[in-house]
Amino acid sequence: MNTVDEVLDYAIDQEQQAADFYTSFAARAEKAGMKKMLLEFAEEEKRHKERLLAAKTGERKLTPEKEVLNLKISDYLVDVDPSDNISYQDAMIVAMKKERAAFKLYSDMAEKVPDTNLKQVFVGLAKEEAKHKLFFETEYEEHVLMHN
Repeated sequence: MNTVDEVLDYAIDQEQQAADFYTSFAARAEKAGMKKMLLEFAEEEKRHKERLLAAKTGERKLTPEKEVLNLKISDYLVDVDPSDNISYQDAMIVAMKKERAAFKLYSDMAEKVPDTNLKQVFVGLAKEEAKHKLFFETEYEEHVLMHN
């Protein structure tokens, strides 16, 4: 990836993949509340995609929020391959790792782009992905680690 457009295209594709993952994960969720939350995450990833598409055309609206707590649970978990019959625990691991990767992608992009407005878009998206990761780490801690 050498140009800003290539970086944006890659990020747009990653957001679509994340939305698809959460939609698929929601279809397997046993609890209605979890299903609803996963579908909301899918919609949020679609909004990220729309922001990136808008940034690609020159619109640069997204302001970063305050720093987000990092429990670092996903840092110590082994990678899991998503499959059609993935367990709840493994799906949570995949979700945490996807959000961690998205956070790193946007953080890295924010450091590399010279455009200050685009930098703010990437910083804002990084913080949103950090919030998603925190949600899944908290959920994992409460519903997986506490029961094992």
